[in-house]
Amino acid sequence: MSPQDGGEKQPVVCAGAVVRDGAGRLLLVQRGHAPGAGRWSLPGGRVEPGETPAAAAAREVFEETGLTVAVGDLLATVPIGDYVVHDFAASVTGGELRAGDDASDVRWCTLDDAALLPLTDNLLDEL
Repeated sequence: MSPQDGGEKQPVVCAGAVVRDGAGRLLLVQRGHAPGAGRWSLPGGRVEPGETPAAAAAREVFEETGLTVAVGDLLATVPIGDYVVHDFAASVTGGELRAGDDASDVRWCTLDDAALLPLTDNLLDEL
């Protein structure tokens, strides 16, 4: 059923990753495009057809940060407007940190550092 024939609109399924380094810092990306352009968030994006949310999380981390990750447990499923985001724990296995794809910047942050950035809504609460 679609919104045109009276059904509810299906949310866009997305996946993200909570990646920490050996010092416990969090990997954040600055969004280069809507939604959330200019705001800092976890690396992530849409799940492509035929892709699992865990595979999407790994792909998005690589595309946005240049890092390869091993995806672990599902930490949370968060509805955000028209999106439903599956956030996974992940650990770096390789790559070189750089902003790519739709990220305008990328960095490792302590939670105190992150609190000073313009974050996506409710990110610190979710973490």
